[in-house]
Amino acid sequence: MKNFLVGLFTFAGVMHFIRPEGFDALVPPALPPNQRFYTLASGAAEVGTAALLVNPSTRRVGGWATLALMAGVWPGNIYMAYDWRDHPLWQRAIAYGRIPLQLPLLRAGWNIAHRQD
Repeated sequence: MKNFLVGLFTFAGVMHFIRPEGFDALVPPALPPNQRFYTLASGAAEVGTAALLVNPSTRRVGGWATLALMAGVWPGNIYMAYDWRDHPLWQRAIAYGRIPLQLPLLRAGWNIAHRQD
Protein backbone atom coordinates (compact mmCIF):
# COMPACT_ATOMS: atom_id res chain seq x y z
CA MET A 1 0.00 0.00 0.00
CA LYS A 2 2.93 2.32 0.67
CA ASN A 3 4.03 2.14 -2.97
CA PHE A 4 0.48 2.84 -4.13
CA LEU A 5 0.31 5.93 -1.91
CA VAL A 6 3.70 7.17 -3.12
CA GLY A 7 2.54 6.87 -6.74
CA LEU A 8 -0.86 8.39 -6.03
CA PHE A 9 0.49 11.34 -4.07
CA THR A 10 3.32 12.02 -6.50
CA PHE A 11 1.04 11.93 -9.54
CA ALA A 12 -1.78 13.91 -7.93
CA GLY A 13 0.61 16.41 -6.38
CA VAL A 14 2.34 17.13 -9.68
CA MET A 15 -1.04 17.42 -11.42
CA HIS A 16 -2.01 20.16 -8.95
CA PHE A 17 0.70 22.27 -10.60
CA ILE A 18 0.23 21.13 -14.21
CA ARG A 19 -3.59 21.31 -14.33
CA PRO A 20 -4.68 23.25 -11.24
CA GLU A 21 -8.11 24.24 -12.58
CA GLY A 22 -9.69 20.87 -11.83
CA PHE A 23 -8.43 20.95 -8.26
CA ASP A 24 -9.56 24.55 -7.76
CA ALA A 25 -13.14 23.27 -8.12
CA LEU A 26 -12.72 21.28 -4.89
CA VAL A 27 -12.17 24.47 -2.88
CA PRO A 28 -15.12 26.62 -1.83
CA PRO A 29 -14.58 30.01 -3.48
CA ALA A 30 -15.32 31.85 -0.22
CA LEU A 31 -12.11 30.59 1.44
CA PRO A 32 -9.43 33.28 1.60
CA PRO A 33 -7.13 34.08 -0.05
CA ASN A 34 -8.26 32.11 -3.15
CA GLN A 35 -8.84 28.61 -4.51
CA ARG A 36 -5.47 28.41 -6.26
CA PHE A 37 -3.62 28.91 -2.97
CA TYR A 38 -5.22 25.75 -1.55
CA THR A 39 -4.67 23.83 -4.78
CA LEU A 40 -0.95 24.57 -4.80
CA ALA A 41 -0.56 24.03 -1.05
CA SER A 42 -2.27 20.64 -1.20
CA GLY A 43 -0.20 19.67 -4.24
CA ALA A 44 2.98 20.49 -2.34
CA ALA A 45 1.67 18.55 0.67
CA GLU A 46 1.01 15.50 -1.51
CA VAL A 47 4.49 15.53 -3.02
CA GLY A 48 6.00 16.08 0.43
CA THR A 49 4.00 13.21 1.90
CA ALA A 50 5.15 10.93 -0.92
CA ALA A 51 8.75 11.85 -0.13
CA LEU A 52 8.23 11.03 3.55
CA LEU A 53 6.74 7.65 2.64
CA VAL A 54 9.63 6.70 0.35
CA ASN A 55 12.34 7.13 2.96
CA PRO A 56 12.32 4.36 5.60
CA SER A 57 13.56 6.75 8.29
CA THR A 58 10.61 9.11 7.74
CA ARG A 59 7.97 6.57 6.75
CA ARG A 60 6.07 6.63 10.05
CA VAL A 61 5.92 10.43 9.87
CA GLY A 62 4.68 9.94 6.31
CA GLY A 63 1.88 7.79 7.70
CA TRP A 64 0.83 10.62 10.00
CA ALA A 65 1.15 13.06 7.11
CA THR A 66 -1.10 10.77 5.05
CA LEU A 67 -3.71 10.87 7.80
CA ALA A 68 -3.53 14.67 8.01
CA LEU A 69 -3.60 15.11 4.25
CA MET A 70 -6.55 12.79 3.70
CA ALA A 71 -8.49 14.37 6.57
CA GLY A 72 -7.65 17.80 5.18
CA VAL A 73 -8.87 17.14 1.64
CA TRP A 74 -11.99 15.22 2.68
CA PRO A 75 -14.08 18.41 3.10
CA GLY A 76 -13.13 19.34 -0.46
CA ASN A 77 -14.52 16.04 -1.71
CA ILE A 78 -17.73 16.66 0.22
CA TYR A 79 -17.95 20.18 -1.19
CA MET A 80 -17.41 18.83 -4.70
CA ALA A 81 -20.24 16.31 -4.26
CA TYR A 82 -22.54 19.09 -3.09
CA ASP A 83 -21.43 21.49 -5.81
CA TRP A 84 -21.91 18.86 -8.53
CA ARG A 85 -25.43 17.90 -7.42
CA ASP A 86 -26.86 19.21 -10.71
CA HIS A 87 -24.19 17.66 -12.97
CA PRO A 88 -24.86 14.58 -15.14
CA LEU A 89 -25.18 11.28 -13.29
CA TRP A 90 -21.72 10.01 -14.26
CA GLN A 91 -20.09 13.15 -12.84
CA ARG A 92 -22.14 12.95 -9.64
CA ALA A 93 -21.10 9.30 -9.29
CA ILE A 94 -17.44 10.32 -9.45
CA ALA A 95 -17.96 13.13 -6.96
CA TYR A 96 -19.92 10.96 -4.51
CA GLY A 97 -17.54 8.03 -4.97
CA ARG A 98 -14.57 10.11 -3.83
CA ILE A 99 -16.05 10.53 -0.35
CA PRO A 100 -15.90 6.89 0.86
CA LEU A 101 -12.61 6.30 -0.98
CA GLN A 102 -10.93 8.48 1.65
CA LEU A 103 -11.53 5.76 4.26
CA PRO A 104 -9.04 3.17 2.93
CA LEU A 105 -6.50 5.95 2.40
CA LEU A 106 -6.95 7.09 6.01
CA ARG A 107 -6.60 3.49 7.15
CA ALA A 108 -3.41 3.06 5.12
CA GLY A 109 -1.94 6.17 6.73
CA TRP A 110 -2.86 4.83 10.17
CA ASN A 111 -1.27 1.46 9.44
CA ILE A 112 1.95 3.04 8.18
CA ALA A 113 2.15 5.41 11.15
CA HIS A 114 1.77 2.51 13.59
CA ARG A 115 4.04 0.03 11.83
CA GLN A 116 6.93 -1.12 13.98
CA ASP A 117 9.46 -2.09 11.29
